[in-house]
Amino acid sequence: MKASDLKNMSVEELTAKNVELTKELFNLRFQLHTGRLENTAKISAVKKDIARVNTFLSERRG
Repeated sequence: MKASDLKNMSVEELTAKNVELTKELFNLRFQLHTGRLENTAKISAVKKDIARVNTFLSERRG
């Protein structure tokens, strides 16, 4: 996910994206511990996306 995509989103869309990414991270961690996850780099990518979304949310709210 690029920062330019996030700039055009509203606060509601960013909040929804944050919830979606958090659920995805939970599922990836579950797959990791059950041995089904093949691409472990996906976990760190999702964490970085969550951080990007949270940064834009704090900018918009503050």
